[in-house]
Amino acid sequence: MNDFFLFCAPAWNRCVAAIALACAVFGAAPAWARRDTPAAPIEIRRTADGIPHVRASSWRGLGIGYGQAQAEDALCTLADGFVTYSGQRSLYFGAEGKPQTRSTFGEPANLDLDFFFKAFAGPEAVEALRREQPAELNELIAGYAEGYNRHVRALQAQHEKPGHGAAHACAGAPWVRTIGPEDIYRRMIAAGLAGGYTRFVSEIVNAKPAAAASPAPADKLSLSSRLEIPVGDARGIGSNVLAFGQAATGERGTSVLFGNPHWYWGGPDRFYQAHLTLPGKLDVAGVSFLGIPVIMIGFNNEVAWSHTVSAARRFGLFDLTLDPADATRYLVDGRSEPMQAQALAVAVRRPDGTVDLARRTLYRTRFGPVVDLGARNPALAWSAHKALAMRDINADNPRIFRNFFRWDQARSLDEFIGIQREETAMPWVNTVAIGRGDGRAWYADIGAVPGVPDDLRSACATPLSKAFAAFDADTPVLDGSRSACEWQSAKNAVQSGALAAQRMPSLLREDYVANMNDSHWLSNPAQPLTGFASVLGSEGEALSMRGREGHRIAGELAAAGSTSAGELANRVMRKTLEARSYTADRFKPALLDGACAAGQVELAAENAAARTRAVDIRQACEVLRRWPNRAGADDRGALLWDAFWTRLLDIPAKELYAQPFSTAEPLQTPSGINAADPRVARALAAAVEDMARKGMPLDTPLGERRFVRSEGREVPLFGGCDAEGYFTVACANGGDYTMGNRSHGNTYLQVVYFDRRGVQARTLLAHGERETAVTGGKGLASVARYAKKDWLRFPFREEDIARDPQLRRVIVRP
Repeated sequence: MNDFFLFCAPAWNRCVAAIALACAVFGAAPAWARRDTPAAPIEIRRTADGIPHVRASSWRGLGIGYGQAQAEDALCTLADGFVTYSGQRSLYFGAEGKPQTRSTFGEPANLDLDFFFKAFAGPEAVEALRREQPAELNELIAGYAEGYNRHVRALQAQHEKPGHGAAHACAGAPWVRTIGPEDIYRRMIAAGLAGGYTRFVSEIVNAKPAAAASPAPADKLSLSSRLEIPVGDARGIGSNVLAFGQAATGERGTSVLFGNPHWYWGGPDRFYQAHLTLPGKLDVAGVSFLGIPVIMIGFNNEVAWSHTVSAARRFGLFDLTLDPADATRYLVDGRSEPMQAQALAVAVRRPDGTVDLARRTLYRTRFGPVVDLGARNPALAWSAHKALAMRDINADNPRIFRNFFRWDQARSLDEFIGIQREETAMPWVNTVAIGRGDGRAWYADIGAVPGVPDDLRSACATPLSKAFAAFDADTPVLDGSRSACEWQSAKNAVQSGALAAQRMPSLLREDYVANMNDSHWLSNPAQPLTGFASVLGSEGEALSMRGREGHRIAGELAAAGSTSAGELANRVMRKTLEARSYTADRFKPALLDGACAAGQVELAAENAAARTRAVDIRQACEVLRRWPNRAGADDRGALLWDAFWTRLLDIPAKELYAQPFSTAEPLQTPSGINAADPRVARALAAAVEDMARKGMPLDTPLGERRFVRSEGREVPLFGGCDAEGYFTVACANGGDYTMGNRSHGNTYLQVVYFDRRGVQARTLLAHGERETAVTGGKGLASVARYAKKDWLRFPFREEDIARDPQLRRVIVRP
């Protein structure tokens, strides 16, 4: 038998029949021989902007093609991610370094990330996830790893040849390695935990019993500011989604979907656009995170869907009373229980090149790991008497990518909805969807949510719970000294400690549904969703300015008098990229009337040695009056408005607005502005000084500062940050307007409807397929298309792919 395998090794495919014969002689095939073997060639066809259309005859073959395609475009980012998820950053990049790009797990030190993923994405977690997936998805995952490895091996072979040209910046790097299916499962685990544990990586892995000092957080945000950011550590991460039913399209049985995630332009969570086809079983297009082999946002010929980051809490805290004799034991119903101490070891490369092991102990309780938040608030430290445990609902949710896998194959909106209710798997997102031949639009925040109804929260409150609610009312903090305070398991819930689907908000409408990262309650103003547990998000609170702008756009489009889905889709494409500033439209005239009357504004001295100074604001007032309240690349005044509005936000809302928020007028309030407040004029004067310090004329066109570098060109862009009420988001970090791989903003945009031929989709991918597209390297085409607002008619059908003028075919032979 060993000689048989040696014979097969050089030419695996021709041995498939021989393996079957050998199995008949020697007994049943081992597990690896029973795998779905892709006998037929795999096609990777690339159309305009380099979008891959992968076609195969088996699930494994489809994975091979997709893994190879992603690796061709984003190998360095993928390889860096696989190092992270396997807990090896300290081995390759040093313990003190940090990731170079942003992501859902923030920017903790490498050593903290390594300990975290060793603890939460270890072999047991991987096996638990693998075991719950359908066999076809496991084949797809195995194929993806194989396809990725094909590209890595080809690159390594090329690298060994003299005079080779490096296809990737990381060519030859020791951290670029082949992977196995376990690396994909680890990557999936990381994605699931983005709404919970990965928000507090450093505070979990550095927690020590009764430590003299609490570990410093990975960022400088206050706890309340930190909790306002739903994933990652960058403000503004989120999305817009609008869906219109037949009352808006004017055509019975039709609907239109607009999806617009505001997401990372670089790093491991970057979106990748693709089309995956397994004839007779799967035909779906859209985007997924790098390293994920299923479409997560997109469409097939029967349904289309998109997501926004949800306002629901996916984690909760437990207030532990510790055993007075031992800070690693805690009391439950008067009995002392030991924490489970998990010893962890991480390989660390020292500056001299030697490698040794760093060791830590992670402490777990029946509720979850201990988290020390003392550096953010001393009352939340692990002391001799008290500690906090954190539970993430998605740590025990293996259904996330099984759900996506099923959605990719859904044949109607009703089936799509049924899958969502059955799996209740969505980890930290809202969902909006439409279906072919269906005049309804679907919104739901149905997914994995802690089983914390408000009566449990009230019955299990502690003094710490009430104090915590002062800066974050949504996160449940329950009494960990009583077993009755564990999360409740609903009768029909598919997961222990989770809410049932029927207790989560959903809505079917024939006019529109919308979400711009506000809570569920106002997904349609004509039918507010109320009465749900507060863990699902606040109800009756003011929307963000971007949220108000989104509803304004949706309302205008729904009332536009369209006569077909196609007509409405065209209007959606134009309207959603106008880049209007809601705050300027609503408040600019009054602000300028109040601030500009004096012409000059006295600003106080910045320190004792300085003098008060007079700032001339007349030119600023003229620039803002001429500005059309848009953030187009050529618009003059958008930069000045940003600087002005940012300073106005320092004035408390109850003092800035004349009329406070009212649930009776949620889309119109707060309204009015106290423009006569002297702080308004001072804010404008300070904005003028800020522009001068940065060397920017007050009427600088936006595109001179907001641009992206691609293939040696500076491509001017449109859009702004959501604080100013821009629906069209482009937001660099650290005060720099230049967009790049550390920025976030519009990423994958899709407008989808269905006609008699089936799906009709228009798409844009703002940051392009290639990881180099927004760092000066290759990948300009998609970036330039987005900058021109030139929506791509997506070639979904075979005949459309065949006639694409940029079609390139690659045949992958397994």
